[in-house]
Amino acid sequence: MKTFKFALAIGATVASLSFASTPTRAAPDLELWRLDCGDVVVKDLSMFSDTFASAGKKGVLTDSCYVIRHGGDYLLWDTGLPAGLIGKALDQDAPIGVSLNSDIPTQLKQIGIKPEQIATVGISHNHFDHLGQAATFSKATLMIGAVDWQTFHDNPPPFAVVPDLVKPWLDGRAKLDLVTGDRDVFDDGSVIMLSMPGHTKGEAALLVKLAKMGPVLLSGDVVHFEDNLVTRGVPGFNENRADTLASMERLEAIAAGLNATLVIQHDPTHISRLPAFPESAR
Repeated sequence: MKTFKFALAIGATVASLSFASTPTRAAPDLELWRLDCGDVVVKDLSMFSDTFASAGKKGVLTDSCYVIRHGGDYLLWDTGLPAGLIGKALDQDAPIGVSLNSDIPTQLKQIGIKPEQIATVGISHNHFDHLGQAATFSKATLMIGAVDWQTFHDNPPPFAVVPDLVKPWLDGRAKLDLVTGDRDVFDDGSVIMLSMPGHTKGEAALLVKLAKMGPVLLSGDVVHFEDNLVTRGVPGFNENRADTLASMERLEAIAAGLNATLVIQHDPTHISRLPAFPESAR
C-alpha cells in the first residue's frame, strides 16, 4: 500500500510538472510595462521584518503595477493605490503615509491602450494597495487566488482588505476567475501566475517569459524588499511565517533556475530592472 501511495504521489508530481512545462499552443509576441501606482512612506520599517533587521529604519515602498501585452490581449497585474489619493498631500505625521501622482488610465493613454482593452486584471493578493483601482476595469475578468477572494466576504474584513474595491465582482456584475495553485494564464506557458502563500493565503507572483529580455519574475508581496531575502525577515502581519519562507525559497529557486530577472514590486531599487515608462520590455 505504501508503494502504491508513493507511486500516486510521484505520478501527481510528474503531471503537475508536465502542465507547467508543456504549453498547449505557441506564444505570441509579449511586451511588459511598469506603471507607477503610488508610494507608501513608512517611518519605522520594523513591521516588515521579524528578525529586527529593519528596526528604526525609515523607507518608501513603491506601489507598482504592470501591463502585459500578449499578442492582442492585455493583462493588468495589480492596480495600486486608489485614484482618490491624487492631489492629496502626504500626511507627514502618520506612521504610514500614501501618495499617488497619476492613475492607471492616464498612464495607459500614454502607450495607446484604452481601459476597456484590459481583458484581465490579475491580482497578487487581496490587500488594498494592490486593488485600489481595480473597479476602473470592471469590464475585465478579475483573476485572484480563491482563498484570498473569500476574505472579501468576512465580517469584519481582515487586515488591509477593503471589499468596496472589488464591488463590481462582489455584486456579480463582472466576471471572476478564482485561481487555485499555479495558473498558465494564456495556456501557452508564456505568463504563469505562481502560488506563493504566506503573506496571504492566496498570495501569488507572476512569471513573464519575454523573448529578448528573458524571463521576468514579479514578486507580488512574497517579499517587500531585497533585504527580506537576505535576512529571511517576515512581516509580523503576514498570514503564515513558514509558508512565507517556503515561498521565498521557491521565488529564488525559480529566478535562479530560469535565470530570470526578479522584480520585487515594493522595492524602489528594483524599478530600474525594467525599462523606464513609457518604454517597455520585450
